[in-house]
Amino acid sequence: MGDMDQHALDGVVRLLDLEPIEMNIFRGQSPDEDRQRTFGGQVAGQSLVAAARTVDPEVSIHSLHAYFLRAGDPGTPILYEVDRIRDGRSFSTRRVVAIQHGKAIFHMSASFQRPEEGFTHQFDSPVADTPAPDSLPDFATRYAHMKEALGDWYDRPRAIDMRYVDWEPEDRRSRLPPRQRVWMRAAGTLDDDPVLHACLVTYASDMSLLDTALLPHSTWHDPDVFMASLDHAMWFHRPFRADEWILYDQDTPSASAGRGIARGLMWDADGNLVISVVQEGLIRRMRR
Repeated sequence: MGDMDQHALDGVVRLLDLEPIEMNIFRGQSPDEDRQRTFGGQVAGQSLVAAARTVDPEVSIHSLHAYFLRAGDPGTPILYEVDRIRDGRSFSTRRVVAIQHGKAIFHMSASFQRPEEGFTHQFDSPVADTPAPDSLPDFATRYAHMKEALGDWYDRPRAIDMRYVDWEPEDRRSRLPPRQRVWMRAAGTLDDDPVLHACLVTYASDMSLLDTALLPHSTWHDPDVFMASLDHAMWFHRPFRADEWILYDQDTPSASAGRGIARGLMWDADGNLVISVVQEGLIRRMRR
């Protein structure tokens, strides 16, 4: 990890540091990038920051459920309005609406829980049977042969270091199994605030998940395929650090009716299941 990647990570951390406008109202900015629409992980991460700013520091996020309603405008700030639904002895619930140009573009329900002991189990971990992240190429190495074709997108620093396990770029011209594993971590160091780690992983969780639903369909860089997230849900099971390696084990049970669904289990390097994720997205072949 280089200084440029740490700089990019620091930029995402600043992106998640919302400006308080009024009680329960926050304003978020978008990065200065050439995008047609706002990155969904950004809106989800900022929404979680807004919700977390209104709860007792002793509670921590355990689940979120969100819907992407409209494409966000990357050139306009986003207003986040938080509704304090409930504060109980064990759980606190918040609803967040993201607004641009007077219209809701996203809404999220988030639930927080005070620390509690209980029954414990998990699936068998795939970590021991997965190549270690340091044995896999980083982005620059993986796509070096495509450097000219990717242009500025290749050279830009990356806040999230992602190492793909199961397929090479050339493989996407063929139909692939409906599963992929990706090691990911923040490309630098973070402070110890667990809210920051949760919000950063929420931001990163949208980076590869819906792509999984295209693996069986040989659509690598197909300009006629349009994709957009529709809804996104996460459950946080155990403590973790976003600046340490997390294995994102993803699969896609189904695609139909112009939609695809993908699931992901996030495991830390010690084999602990830390987060579960499910997302459905629009996958539409455009007719010209």
